[in-house]
Amino acid sequence: MKTRPMLTADDVKRIATACEAEAVKNNWAVTIAICDDGGHLLWLQRLDGAAPVSATIGPRKAITAAIGRRESGVYEKMVNEGRVSFLSVDVVTPLEGGAPIIVDGHVIGAVGVSGVKSSEDLQIAKAGIAAL
Repeated sequence: MKTRPMLTADDVKRIATACEAEAVKNNWAVTIAICDDGGHLLWLQRLDGAAPVSATIGPRKAITAAIGRRESGVYEKMVNEGRVSFLSVDVVTPLEGGAPIIVDGHVIGAVGVSGVKSSEDLQIAKAGIAAL
């Protein structure tokens, strides 16, 4: 039997707090989503002023990063380079802004952010993960 690290409720809160701090520092209105390694939502926070659609896109970016075991922007790049058939994959949202949480080589979850430029979304997600 194998053992691996797992996110705790305290871990999720620490990540979310750091994401929020990065967003507030830059005056960015975003939605922050955190999920486990199976893409199951553990946290959803829509900051004041964030567009309603960001509450749908943020979790999908997190799910994409968790189950894909890589940043969601990888899929955006694939589509932009011509692999448009990848858009038919239901569960994947090919937009930058989702990042996996990797501990000891294991993907234990992911953070997805939506609401500003995709690169800024990713900046927020990575700030949260760095707090772990």
